[in-house]
Amino acid sequence: MPDLDHIRRAVNVLNTEYAHCIDDDELERWPDFFTEDCEYQIIGRENVEAGLPAAIMFCDSRGMLIDRVVALRKANVYPEHVSRHLVGHCRITEVKGDLIRSEANYVVFQTRLDGETRIFNAGKYVDEIVSSGETPKFRRRSCIYDTHRIQTLLVTPI
Repeated sequence: MPDLDHIRRAVNVLNTEYAHCIDDDELERWPDFFTEDCEYQIIGRENVEAGLPAAIMFCDSRGMLIDRVVALRKANVYPEHVSRHLVGHCRITEVKGDLIRSEANYVVFQTRLDGETRIFNAGKYVDEIVSSGETPKFRRRSCIYDTHRIQTLLVTPI
């Protein structure tokens, strides 16, 4: 039987490091949190509940994640901002060999140049994590957002 406390701690550390990577604008490191054959999507809760697969961002490899970062740095035009993630403690939903399934609530705040902080996005992460290497990595991360309207271009990862 797996040690759930150890697994929970490892997943919470992974989530914390992931959030700091984004919030500290170290986006070139962001793809390193994923396996090569990963899947990353940002999708509305309404679509998930209706069984509709349309996501507002979808990447199905680490290479696509790298492309997102390059586009963000070189091509996308968006309001300058600072992000701040608050990620709740994870809930482990399944452990099967080196595969961990977990969920965690999140809120992303954005502060723009005007100095006002706004809730940008809120929802939950639904993850498949592979724990076979030195550090766990996301094989699949679904950011299922509750927010009905995204105020501006979604360029930085959730």
